[in-house]
Amino acid sequence: MWLYPGESGWHFITLPVDIADQIREESAGFRGGFGSVKVTADIAGHQWQTSIFPDTGSGSYLLPVKRAVRIAAHITAGDDVGVRLVVNSP
Repeated sequence: MWLYPGESGWHFITLPVDIADQIREESAGFRGGFGSVKVTADIAGHQWQTSIFPDTGSGSYLLPVKRAVRIAAHITAGDDVGVRLVVNSP
């Protein structure tokens, strides 16, 4: 997990590229604005619904991790984090 530089304090996880390829296949035809994909994410048993966003730099997707999840899962920037994702179809 990494912290976006700037005042916003957003934390992200860059998904592995092979997972991104699967997500692109599963979400073809129902992506949102900017290519976003609605997902249900789970970190250490803490589940929430969010959107992942394409990242041109890595060729993958970025998962924003909200503060409540970071606190509950005891994770911070620099940690290796296991994530379970389910693509939410419309």
